[in-house]
Amino acid sequence: MSSSSSDFSELKVVAFESRMSEETVHLIRRYGGTPLVAPSMREIPLGDHSAVESFANHLLDKTLDAVVFLTGVGARLLLNSAFELYTRERILNAFAKTTVITRGPKPAAVIRELDIPIAFQVPEPNTWRELLLLLETHFTLDGCHLALQEYGIPNPNLIAGLQARGAQLLRVPVYRWDFPEDTTLLHDALTQILNNHADVLLFTSRVQVDHLISFAIKHGKLQPLRQALDHVLICSIGPSASEGLWYHGVAVDLVSRRPKLRPFIQEAAASSVDLLLKKRAQVIHRNRTVLHPTDLMEGSSNVLNDSRFLKACRNEQTDTTPVWIMRQAGRYLPEYRSIREKVSFMELCKNPDLAAEVTLQPVERLGVDAAIIFADILPVLEPMGVHLEYAKGEGPVIHNPIRTSSDVDRLRELESVDTLDFVYQAIQKSRDALPAHIPLLGFAGAPFTLASYAIEGGSSRHFEHTKILMYRDRGNWHALMDRLSRGLVKYLLAQIAAGVQAVQLFDSWAGCLSPNDYREYVLPYTKQVIDGIHGTVPVINFATGNPSLLPLLQQSGGEVIGLDWRVDLKEARKMLGHQTAVQGNLDPMVLFSEPVDIRNRTKVILDQAEGRPGHIFNLGHGILPQTPVDNVIALVDYVHELSQQRSRV
Repeated sequence: MSSSSSDFSELKVVAFESRMSEETVHLIRRYGGTPLVAPSMREIPLGDHSAVESFANHLLDKTLDAVVFLTGVGARLLLNSAFELYTRERILNAFAKTTVITRGPKPAAVIRELDIPIAFQVPEPNTWRELLLLLETHFTLDGCHLALQEYGIPNPNLIAGLQARGAQLLRVPVYRWDFPEDTTLLHDALTQILNNHADVLLFTSRVQVDHLISFAIKHGKLQPLRQALDHVLICSIGPSASEGLWYHGVAVDLVSRRPKLRPFIQEAAASSVDLLLKKRAQVIHRNRTVLHPTDLMEGSSNVLNDSRFLKACRNEQTDTTPVWIMRQAGRYLPEYRSIREKVSFMELCKNPDLAAEVTLQPVERLGVDAAIIFADILPVLEPMGVHLEYAKGEGPVIHNPIRTSSDVDRLRELESVDTLDFVYQAIQKSRDALPAHIPLLGFAGAPFTLASYAIEGGSSRHFEHTKILMYRDRGNWHALMDRLSRGLVKYLLAQIAAGVQAVQLFDSWAGCLSPNDYREYVLPYTKQVIDGIHGTVPVINFATGNPSLLPLLQQSGGEVIGLDWRVDLKEARKMLGHQTAVQGNLDPMVLFSEPVDIRNRTKVILDQAEGRPGHIFNLGHGILPQTPVDNVIALVDYVHELSQQRSRV
């Protein structure tokens, strides 16, 4: 291998292209390489055509402002299916009444074949960010009726970004991605990489990355693969593939300047020999610069999605019970107190760098399986016109509480979430810095808890003012809760778009209500919030104080129901059914006990969980300020140790 070569010089080049595999083989050979092209994916049309039928009906009824085609194969499948439901002529004529947007050249080619006018094409590099910017530039998204032909898997960032901006989204899935029916070549490629017989890897899509990693995991070869990747040149066609590689902890050695197959392979051929010589001459794994995007992985079988926490959210079996601690980023940690000596609470919340630092502190210190963004539930009220102050020694104080009909009227609609950008920046910074396998949670106060703060003017024991408004003035109560709920949907969707993998809804004060009152005055609005973000990320629905509310909590929604310490976990699961995941539920005061007592109480809860999937260990409420840190570390270790022992029995 000569360093002066301008082609592959007979290097073994492995690619994972499926649709253009023959052309890829030809191009690698043309530019002097020895090809091994291993198709890594296939599209499987969905048997259920209900989404296509809904799309066609909206198109024919002229209720769509715009249609976005994301992929060539998806555009063709969607339109051919629509032609089967109605006539080709009717469908094509209907496009004259809507705006058509295409992402990249492949869907554009399909649309042009049918003589459908294309109003806008997403500029390169054709990621969801460019699409969202284009839509923001040319449309008023609030209230815009938008049909989105989806990839083989949903893009949670794009979906959340559109919904956060008020778009009325019609999602149209038409196919899903899977492995090829014959994975012989993929197995050969993995073997060649593991045996150090490969020199260059070419990735032309994020899904290829995802499937290679998933295939290695399936065969118990993930760690050997990671080690082997230090000795091959990693080439990416563009940002999407690069981001996928980064989320699996793989550094990218070459990113094509032109995200097209031929120029990509040509560029890789021209640079591979020199880059590979340099890479193999150094300990690159520790010293190289890794691409560091803020985008979330769009694939479904990546390291994040295979984390203990997210698997438990999906009610899947895990090797050990995942554990995180409510309020783990905060006041019991000396590192946190050191920062608080220099800034006020709200200064900390509104400084993205400091908030991210506090978010990260407990992850390494405790060994937890998930991080939660450091923020507070109340700042979302400020852009709605609530005057909020955190008085020293008093906690939150609201100087203009909402207690009359005129007070409700002056509460502004949360038109834009941009004023809360400090939260989203903190999320992005935290996500960038977190290990690839640690999910990040966002959160918000539930409508009832926020309403109670706004009405009482701060904390309360008996919620007199809240219940008086609720009982005496039902109209204004429902108006207030509806306004808060709509704002919370936007706020949570913006968090999801920024990069969280799950959200928790805190209803810390719901326990003051009877089941009948919860059903009438609260349940519809908690459900409104959860329904508004459904299909993006898992939701943990958490309320405290009244175990009889659990069935109603389940009705309000969420993939996971959070339990406080007042209910036996085994009984709660009987009440909820074993198809719903649960979180909890150690009394926070137990952490002031001796380690042996903490271990015994941990074992009791794990025994109540019975080793069934879908259990996330947590406290029954937030950790208390004076809690010994060593006891928290011990708790996390006990959860992992004892649950792993149980799984081996």
